[in-house]
Amino acid sequence: MQNPRVPAVSPYVDVHTHIEREVAEKAIDLAVQAMPGDNRAKYLFMPSPFDEEGHGSFDIELLQMISKKYGDKISILGGGGTLNPMLVEAVRAGKTSPELEKRFKDRAEAIARQGAVGFGELTAEHRPSASTPSYQSAPPDHPLLLALSDIAASHNLPMVLHMEAVQDAMPIPESWHVNPPTMRPNIAAFERLLAHNPRAKIVWAHGGWDNTGIRTPELSRRLLQAHPNLYMELKIDPLNAGLNSPLDGGATGKLKPEWLKLFQDFPDRFVIGSDQHYPMPENQPQRWQAVITMFNQLPPDVRRKIGTENVGKIYNLRKN
Repeated sequence: MQNPRVPAVSPYVDVHTHIEREVAEKAIDLAVQAMPGDNRAKYLFMPSPFDEEGHGSFDIELLQMISKKYGDKISILGGGGTLNPMLVEAVRAGKTSPELEKRFKDRAEAIARQGAVGFGELTAEHRPSASTPSYQSAPPDHPLLLALSDIAASHNLPMVLHMEAVQDAMPIPESWHVNPPTMRPNIAAFERLLAHNPRAKIVWAHGGWDNTGIRTPELSRRLLQAHPNLYMELKIDPLNAGLNSPLDGGATGKLKPEWLKLFQDFPDRFVIGSDQHYPMPENQPQRWQAVITMFNQLPPDVRRKIGTENVGKIYNLRKN
């Protein structure tokens, strides 16, 4: 028996949502229909971090075309279907040619001109998933990501980065079914990205969904203290809770005190980013519902900031 939908107790914006290309129009229509009942004020849709162009990839153009009739209910990020494949290309080649760098920068500027509210989804360390089955690994301080942070800063747009946290070289979990057998450290390089242009807003995706055991509240606290331009999305996957979840006992559990304290100490630095894919089978637990279970346990003042106020500031949107 399916659990009843429990709406958010106050309005919220979901800043990290995806669609499948083959059913794009239906997916967005279903998402918009669900908004009033879930107390969702707005969606931010973005392309997944594709490893190459073609083979089902897409970018801002498709998302804008099919969402334009919904007005301000939806805003779009771009780059996952074009910028991320160029990053993968550079990493595989072991160098960034002048031609590739120019192509990357030109495309980023084009995405900004088309009205994107951010650049995403880019990835520096990507656990294979059903929608993006490739393992991807790039230094967070790669020259292309540093260049993008400068472009993002110049347009007052955030960058959304998917990065599993790796403090020291560590074995890749067997469940990922990939080679090479080890992951390279990335936290120091991530801090170099954050420090490169302090005006660039970096949104670290998928906080609360830790697949390495490194992304703890303590690490988050240290990085938030050190880098005022760092922001974090919040995600809880009810089918794969991972490690260091904010909820005790699964997707329907109680909010852990150490996470609550983190949110209270940094209320301006978090947003809801469920990573919900539309359509998602209704007979399975929903990612948006899991993160809203956590959201509903926040104090009203913190909930208001994380739900809507921070989104307007980070993504340069008018007040929701």
